Amino acid sequence: MTTLTTPTAAESGGSATEVFRQSGKLGAGADISVERAQALIGDAIKAMNDLAERHALTYEEFNIFKAWLIQVGEDGEWPLFLDVFLEHTVEDISTRDRQGSKGSIEGPYYVKNAPTLPTPATLPMREDEKGTKLKFTGTIKDVEGNPLPEAVIELWQADEDGYYSQFASGLPEWNLRGRVPVDAEGNFEINTIKPAPYQIPTDGSTGKMIAAANWHAWRPAHLHIAVEAPGHQRLIQQLYFPGDEHNDDDIANAVKPELMLDPQPNDDGGETAVYNYRLDKL
Repeated sequence: MTTLTTPTAAESGGSATEVFRQSGKLGAGADISVERAQALIGDAIKAMNDLAERHALTYEEFNIFKAWLIQVGEDGEWPLFLDVFLEHTVEDISTRDRQGSKGSIEGPYYVKNAPTLPTPATLPMREDEKGTKLKFTGTIKDVEGNPLPEAVIELWQADEDGYYSQFASGLPEWNLRGRVPVDAEGNFEINTIKPAPYQIPTDGSTGKMIAAANWHAWRPAHLHIAVEAPGHQRLIQQLYFPGDEHNDDDIANAVKPELMLDPQPNDDGGETAVYNYRLDKL
C-alpha cells in the first residue's frame, strides 16, 4: 500500500489556493460595475456592523475575529472556507433558471487538465486501491431529449480514506480523476471506487471556527462531476449515496434530493449507479 501522509490544513489550504490562482478565475470579476461594487461592498460592511450591534460585540471578540481572519489567509484556507460556507448559495442563485439537471457546488479540490479516457473508462488508480468497485454510467442529452455526442463528463473524488490526489502527499498525481467523452449516442461508463465521507481539515483556522461553534466538520461521501457540451451550459455536481449519516447535516449544506444516487449490487461484488443528464442551452 502506498504510504500516505495525512494532509494538514496548511498543506490542503496551500494547494487549494494555488489551484485557484492557476484556474484563471482570479480577477475574473474585475469588470464589475462601480454601482454593483458599491452595493455588494456596502451591504457586506453593513451586515458586519449590524452583527456587531445586534450581539454587542466586545473588543476581545473583535480582536479574536481579526486574528482569525489573518490566520485564514496565512493558512491558505479562504478557498476552503468560502466553498464550504458560501458557494452553495451562489450556486443556487446562478442556476435557479435551469430546466435541466440539478447542479451543486464545485468545492476546492478541482484540478484542470485531468487525463482524457475513452468510454468505457477506468479512472487512474493505484494497483492496491481500497474500496468497493463502482460503475458509474448514464447518458447526456439536451433538455429536449436529444443525445449530445460531443459531451464530456469529468469525475474527481476522494479515495476510501477521504483524501484527494494533489491535495495529499503520497497519492499519484491524477489518482481518481479523469475526463471521459461520451459515445455517439451520448452514453458514458466510468469505473472507479466508492468514495468515503471525510472531514474538511480541522487543524487550521476553519477547523478552529467549527470547534468554537461546536459543529462537526464532516462531508458525506460524494462524486464530483462536471459535464460540458458545445452550445450548452457547463454543469457542476456532487452526487451522493443513500444511507450516509451526514447526508442530512453536511457541513457544506450541499446535498439535494435530485443528487442522490441509487447504486445496485453487481455480480462481482461491486455496485452500479446510473445517472442521466439533461443540459440547458447557453
